[in-house]
This record gives sequence, C-alpha cells and structure tokens, in this order.
Amino acid sequence: MLRSTLSALAIAGVLAAGGFGLYAYHGALPAITAAERPQFAPEVIEQGRILASAGYCATCHTAAGGAPFAGNYPIVTAFGTIYASNITPDPKTGIGSWSPEAFRRAMHEGVDAAGRHLFPAFPFDHFTKMTDADVDAIYAYIMTSVAPVEEETKAPGLPFPLNQRILQAGWKLLFVDFGRYVPDETRSEDWNRGAYLAQGVAHCGACHTPRNPVGAEIKSEAYAGATIDSWTAPALTAANPSGVPWTAADFTAYLKTGAGVYHGVAAGPMGPVVHAGLRALPDADLAAIGVYLGGETGAETGAPETAPALTASIAAGQPDPAYRLDQGARLYASACASCHYNASPASVSAARPDLGINSATRLDDPSNLIHVILDGVAANEGAGGTVMPAFRGALSDDEIAAIAAYLRADRAGLAPWPELAAKVAALRATVTTH
Repeated sequence: MLRSTLSALAIAGVLAAGGFGLYAYHGALPAITAAERPQFAPEVIEQGRILASAGYCATCHTAAGGAPFAGNYPIVTAFGTIYASNITPDPKTGIGSWSPEAFRRAMHEGVDAAGRHLFPAFPFDHFTKMTDADVDAIYAYIMTSVAPVEEETKAPGLPFPLNQRILQAGWKLLFVDFGRYVPDETRSEDWNRGAYLAQGVAHCGACHTPRNPVGAEIKSEAYAGATIDSWTAPALTAANPSGVPWTAADFTAYLKTGAGVYHGVAAGPMGPVVHAGLRALPDADLAAIGVYLGGETGAETGAPETAPALTASIAAGQPDPAYRLDQGARLYASACASCHYNASPASVSAARPDLGINSATRLDDPSNLIHVILDGVAANEGAGGTVMPAFRGALSDDEIAAIAAYLRADRAGLAPWPELAAKVAALRATVTTH
C-alpha cells in the first residue's frame, strides 16, 4: 500500500513538474535587422513618444548620468537590486533585433525575445492591459527616435533561488491577470479612458498599492497606499488623509502641473512621474485620469476654500506678535512662513501650499515631509518655476523634527508622530535614488 501511494505521488510530482515546465517555457522569437523593421507613420511615432513618457520608460531605463534608455537604473527591492535593461535599438546589448511581436510579448507577458521571464520590477502586469496598437506605437518611437547605445545590463543582485527566472512563471500564475483592458459599460467614456491609462501604461497601482511578502500587489487593497524608496505613495482611495478631499479636477491639475492648491507638490519618486511622464499626455487624457482617480477617492464637489481643515490651518498660521514659546513654531516662522504663509483660505496657492493641509503633513508616516525639508524641491519637481531650498545643512535633526511636530499638531491638529528626531536622522543617512 505504501509503495503504491509513493509511486502515485511520484508520478503526480513528475506530471506537475512537466506541466509547469510546459507552462513556463517560451521559445526564442526570430531576430530581425533594422532594415526588416516595419515602417511607421509620423503620427504613430508621436503617439509612441507620448505613451513612452506616460509610462516613465526613460525614467526607469536611464541610469544617473547615463544615456537615455540605456538601462542599469538600479531598482531597489526587498529581495535585492534589479537593474533596468537597455532598451535602446542597439542590436547587441539593447532591443535592436527585436521584432514588434517580441516587444509585444515583453510588454504583455513579461517574456523577452530570447524566451526568458522578466522580473516583475518591469510592470508587465499593468502593460498587459494596453492595446497592441499602443504597444506598437512605443516600439515605433524607440526604434526610430532613440539613439542606440551599446551597454551591457548589469546582472540582478538577487540571491539564489530568486535569481532563477523560471520561477517568475509561477509568480505570474499566482498573481497576474493577463489580458487587455475591458471597458466597464456602466461607466462613462472618460472614466474608462482614465482607467485604461492609469491601470495600463501609467501603472499607478505599482507604487500606490501595497504588496504581499513575495512582491505582488494586493489586489483587494488597490491604491491603498504603499512605501517606495523610503517615501510614502499615499492612498488614492477614500482613505487618503488630505484635509481637503481630492477631486477629479485636483488630480488633473496635479498631473499636469506637478502641484495642487490643497495637496502639495510632486516631489521624490512622484516628481518624474509628472514632469518626465504623465504631463506629456493630452489634456483630455489627463482629465480622464482625473475622472477615474476622482471616482476612486469618492471625489466631492463644493467649495474647498471653506473646508474646516483649511480655515483652521490658516487661522493657526497667522502671524502672532506674542513671543513664540514653541521651538517648532519659531523655526517655522523664520524658515518657512515667508513662503508658506497664506493670509486667507482664498490666498492659498499650489506653488506655495499651506502646510497644515498638505498631504505630507497628514500622512501617518512623516517621511515625505522630512524628505522635502531635508532636500527641498528641485526645479524638475513640484510646480514649474518654483523651487524650495534644502535645509539639510542648515537645521539639525531636532530642529527639523520640531518643525514637523509643530505642523502636525498645531496646523493639522493630528496626533503626533513618534520618535521624529530619530526618523529625521535615519532619512538623513539614507541614500535614495530620488
């Protein structure tokens, strides 16, 4: 009896392994030369340029100081560092020998031209929702407009067995829903267009959705907020802590300009998402994403300048002739208020936001606020034409913690963040890619 049971288990194991092998196997696709590539109309190439921007292709495939799209941008994960690949048209080290079919397979299935499974740091689980026409447009743009660069991609710094690409087939089997975007016929055309862009090429959920222990997005918690590169990607749901609720128009303006009157600016990892990415989309597409995200947060209508959180913060920030006993209030008055002081709710601007209602002040994690105080907001972040100085060299950990504590308690009226000075010290010592 025992022998027959073991034999049955062995046979089942062999069959299961064989079945998985068949599922995981993808053959190499034929290479082509530059002369064999199809010809593309100018409007298709331009559409590809816009979509490549909206997908931040250059941001994640360009190393600091490196050639555009030549790869080796380090993507730090909980499992090790993965280097983005060279996607220039170089036939030796890039994708110059890839056919449109091979490019489509990589974008839609996460399998490269040689048949190797790609690590999911490349968001094929979002790009799978894109149409073939949109993927082909990106291919057309890269092959016609990006300069070929010969540069080998560094090997991923993943430990064994995580560096075995065949295991990615199992990860896909468990966590990826392949297939193109299917419109929701109960929603408007704008909502569906926004959903298609946000879920697909823009892959918003890749940063704003928490992940499980093996790095897959937790689908039941879509857009619930997550941590990326020591910053917080806030929730894009009704759980967003903003003092003035986000509206569709707020999202659209933020994605177009990098700043929102009532929510702060696009800094850190979000900076290139706006300034090197989504703002390339036509206004109609940005408005559609606003409609979609506004629906996710339960967007409200009304007069935001009358929001209780805003009026309370403005009142608390009025100049006080009395001596300020609180260190944070004194430092805020001397270092911050000259730019961030707002005389009335109607005077609040996107470029110089009121910090009492700023998203960074109202998150459960103070990292975003501390990052901005330490390193400021660069010209390629936030609102165009406005920069904020860095206070890394001017203020101590305790002084930055005092300002953050003042904003949190006196301006936002929220529970204090614990161990702020230690958090400042930790982030000051952290080396990030943003």
